[in-house]
Amino acid sequence: VQLQASGGGLVQTGGFLRLSCAPSTRALSPSVMAWFRQAPGKEREFVAAMRWSSGSTHYAESVKGRFSISRDRAKNTQYLQMNTLKPEDTAAYYCALTRRGLIVSTLYNSGEYEYWGQGTLVTVSS
Repeated sequence: VQLQASGGGLVQTGGFLRLSCAPSTRALSPSVMAWFRQAPGKEREFVAAMRWSSGSTHYAESVKGRFSISRDRAKNTQYLQMNTLKPEDTAAYYCALTRRGLIVSTLYNSGEYEYWGQGTLVTVSS
């Protein structure tokens, strides 16, 4: 099973991008889908997550009010709408999925997710 992520690119400060992520098979039913990012020389960090069944969302403080996570259940696809982008948002963005139920405190831990996408690069120029 793979996650297919897309939508990265080069954008100017203040611009926007929308990332997409979908499992390669519809047989995979997610419990939680999330986005993490990793900038050069830095550790991977949590960006946002959504509980698939309820649609409840969680965001890192650094992206609250600017990023929005959503899903299309018919397409089994998750989206990350990124607005008002800043140079510090530059990173490789990874989508992740777990079929296990997670409590809130573990949503932010990359080790809790079994499946990962290949990463899509977002570059924000100043």
